[in-house]
Amino acid sequence: MTDRFDNKVAIVTGGASGIGEAISIRLASEGAKVVVADLDEARMADVVGRIEAAGGAAVPFKVDVSDSAQVEAMVGHAVETWGALHLAVNNAGIGGPSAPVGEYPVDGWEKVIGINLNGVFYGMRFEIPAMLAAGGGAIVNMASILGSVGFANSSAYVAAKHAVVGMTKSAGLEYGTQGIRVNAIGPGFIDTPLLSANLDAETLGFLETQHAVNRLGTSEEVAALTCFLLSDEASFITGSYHLVDGGYTAR
Repeated sequence: MTDRFDNKVAIVTGGASGIGEAISIRLASEGAKVVVADLDEARMADVVGRIEAAGGAAVPFKVDVSDSAQVEAMVGHAVETWGALHLAVNNAGIGGPSAPVGEYPVDGWEKVIGINLNGVFYGMRFEIPAMLAAGGGAIVNMASILGSVGFANSSAYVAAKHAVVGMTKSAGLEYGTQGIRVNAIGPGFIDTPLLSANLDAETLGFLETQHAVNRLGTSEEVAALTCFLLSDEASFITGSYHLVDGGYTAR
């Protein structure tokens, strides 16, 4: 373990799987006390157990980020458990249906926007007051390369991720003088359960070729950038959007 986040309290939504799991584990390994927030209680218990076995501190919290009351309770739980909130990663997200705009199911649109966009807003809405009370903090919102480019048949996901980037920039401007930094990350296609659940093997193989490094990314690579942006090493970085995409958007 290192002490980069010693005495810091962090929340990671979608923290029990894929990118969120890697971020939860890395934050804890560098000294943070982590609220692993997710819907999957079994996976949360597994991640928390592994963190504690390695000497770290973590608690689970079951949350549906599309419900503002549950998100408010999540932040309250972090503060009640450890006295403050300093760091947050608004990472929870879903892929959604695959269909062109003219055929996109309305209920699918509402669910994707509810989790991928509203969930990020609700997170910041309640995390920021808690961070102000603690004297400052840092937030990373998980966008995507699809926060800057389009992708056929994924209009809801693309719209939500573009909006997350814009909301991040606004929040960065609003809180820069109050000790809170807010940034977004745009991962390329990362080898996670979310990706494999939504795409077949042929599509995954094609996507590998669309990255300059000719492979998918790993959750640990995204976690490394996330933790840098949360750390004091990134003290002059706010309101910005950082790609970790293996060269996908360079084409």
